[in-house]
Amino acid sequence: MARIVDKEQRMFITGNEVVAWGALAAGADIMYGYPITPQNELMHHWTRLAPLFGKAFLQTEDELSAGFATIGGVLAGKKAFSGTSGPGNVLMQEPISMAEMMRIPAVWIIQQRGGPSTATVIYSQQETRLTCFGGNGEGLRIVYSTASHQELFDYTIKAFNAAWRYRFPAFVLGDGYQAKMREAVTLYNPEEGGLELVPSEALVLKPGLPGRDRPPAHHRNTFNIEEELLEVLEQHIGDYEGLAPQIAEWEEVGTEGSQVTLVAHGIVARAAREARDALAQQGFPVGYFRPITLRPFPTAALRQAAEKSSCLLVLESAYGQLVSLVKEALYGLAVPLCTLLRPGVGITAEEVQEKARTLLTGKE
Repeated sequence: MARIVDKEQRMFITGNEVVAWGALAAGADIMYGYPITPQNELMHHWTRLAPLFGKAFLQTEDELSAGFATIGGVLAGKKAFSGTSGPGNVLMQEPISMAEMMRIPAVWIIQQRGGPSTATVIYSQQETRLTCFGGNGEGLRIVYSTASHQELFDYTIKAFNAAWRYRFPAFVLGDGYQAKMREAVTLYNPEEGGLELVPSEALVLKPGLPGRDRPPAHHRNTFNIEEELLEVLEQHIGDYEGLAPQIAEWEEVGTEGSQVTLVAHGIVARAAREARDALAQQGFPVGYFRPITLRPFPTAALRQAAEKSSCLLVLESAYGQLVSLVKEALYGLAVPLCTLLRPGVGITAEEVQEKARTLLTGKE
């Protein structure tokens, strides 16, 4: 079997291709999926790579089946993952909720597209709330929001490690722009760089007689009474909240004494960072804060950044989905909050500069 990456390799490829390489580097064994734009090329590229490295792929009859098959693969001891977009993300929430309840470590790649319903097949950040809190549960998930092809590779590897280490489902939240565009990326073997990959193991059908040779495998997602469910959820929530400080990630620049701090995630954060740097060169006191993990959200870090700033400007290609996370994190603080919301449409650095300059000077 060929080695995935012998040494660092520089490539100019699409984001979907990057994710396929990232999954291989993370030790993924099998992908389960169903076609939907703009995620399709992830499946296509995986099916081309998989035979070369002894990996597998199964296309199921729909997204529900793909999600449940992913859980089945993990139970059998495989590092399994899936990918989807838009309406497929909606359908996958039932198996995702099951993985959350049963503490099954699976990975989902979400390439966001515009909604509601079928809408466009291009781009948005409108699956933020769905990915973080969809399904009937408490959102005990790990969600990494990527901004570049390099991050798609890095955080695909990190998502697999986090899922199998902490036993919560993990997500790489990309978008249609990242999925389709080409960009330079450095591929590498994580283990050669000193990153230990968390191994998978079968969660059922282990050797020995249950109850005598080993504890029985008891992965449960149905409960008879409310108090029984509460007891299990309290344990899961306690575990999640205890792990949150270790998992939460963010990026912060120039927030000390800033008059306006730009807050954005994903690819919009690239425009925000470019705008911030340009405004800073012009002498404007502008900061930048980017949550990399949307679940768990870097609440403490954002509150500290907000306390150092006169105003926050939240930017997103959705109608307040990031804003709701920011407001929850800042509850009780009096810092003013402004927005630039363009649901389903990209945001440029020039648009960010114009909005920020208006706030800074009071002139339209």
